[in-house]
Amino acid sequence: MKAYIVGVGMTKFEKPESRDWQYWDMVREAGAAALADAGVGYGLVEQVPVGYCFQASTAGQRAAYELGLTGVPVYNVNNNCATGSTALMMARQFVQGGISDCVLALGFEKMKRGALGGGADGGDFKTSPVARHYGIMAAGHGFEMSPPTAQIFGNAAREHMERYGTTAAQLAMVGAKNHRHSADNPNAQFQDVYTVEEILAAKTIHDPLTKLQCSPTSDGAAAALVVSERFVVRHGLHDKAVEIVAQAMTTDTADSFGGSCIDVVGKPMTAAAARQVYEASGLGIEDVDVIELHDCFSVNELLTYEALGMCADGASGALVESGATTYGGRWVVNPSGGLISKGHPLGATGLAQAAELVWQLRGEAGARQVPGAGVGLAHNIGLGGAAVVTLLRR
Repeated sequence: MKAYIVGVGMTKFEKPESRDWQYWDMVREAGAAALADAGVGYGLVEQVPVGYCFQASTAGQRAAYELGLTGVPVYNVNNNCATGSTALMMARQFVQGGISDCVLALGFEKMKRGALGGGADGGDFKTSPVARHYGIMAAGHGFEMSPPTAQIFGNAAREHMERYGTTAAQLAMVGAKNHRHSADNPNAQFQDVYTVEEILAAKTIHDPLTKLQCSPTSDGAAAALVVSERFVVRHGLHDKAVEIVAQAMTTDTADSFGGSCIDVVGKPMTAAAARQVYEASGLGIEDVDVIELHDCFSVNELLTYEALGMCADGASGALVESGATTYGGRWVVNPSGGLISKGHPLGATGLAQAAELVWQLRGEAGARQVPGAGVGLAHNIGLGGAAVVTLLRR
């Protein structure tokens, strides 16, 4: 059975503590927007997977109850930075498996200011779910005083530079591109435009990554209403429907722990998920027009180019420098501004990516519209680990 997204919504992503709201306020805003987009009442929703990382158990119920008290199942989902796309995948599976006709996927996060702790409460990496990942990093690069997540991705950037000759300027070009894209996105946390030189001159977080190449902590929520083909027909939603053509999730394999930070941050997982999606859909990266990918740090955008098959290993720096991943190029990558500039409320990120692609494929993205967009790809990844790749088609 086919699954379609017929309604999407999101809040503006905000700097933590800059807006007086609670996580349930965020979900009410994003969820109501998705339902209104589809013209569907909450009473028709049969199941609700809710993604978040930093709230207590059953926070999903507390949030979803803002939309209605109908007694339907609510599932609390936590998969690190891939949480939002994991909630979307659950919704798609419920529909595609014939269990439900109408499922609302929600994702939110209310975060604290400052860098993430890398999954180690109190700094104790021995008990952290990502202890093995950081152990690989420490064995090859030592452990410095910079923020742990920036450190592990920064060390992946160092490896890429040493192995392939990628330059600091090419890494900065990712940040410049995504900040430039976000200037046309009213939902983005930042709308400031920077030159490559300004990005290189910004505060170093973990060499070679500067502040303007790192995603911020953010507050916000996003939502997607996923329905069956018969629901689309019954409710006359053809004009709203965007098909989830294929979707795959992968987790770490032995390849992740071979000793390279490039691998430990998820490149093999992404490549495996992309292969599964291409095989299931009969489409390839050459068929894709617009991409929302997980640029938590600029280097991860470059690694993802390679994992998705957009270029050969080691050629991603040259690809971004060529202009192939912005307007006028072969693909438009992160027209929303990506995590770097749109923001990164962990539980909402994957669903915000889906929302952007739905708007793009419907031709509703306004000043950031990708001309003629017909096929979109979303990529959402989390350390620990999980990678979700989703292929959408109008």
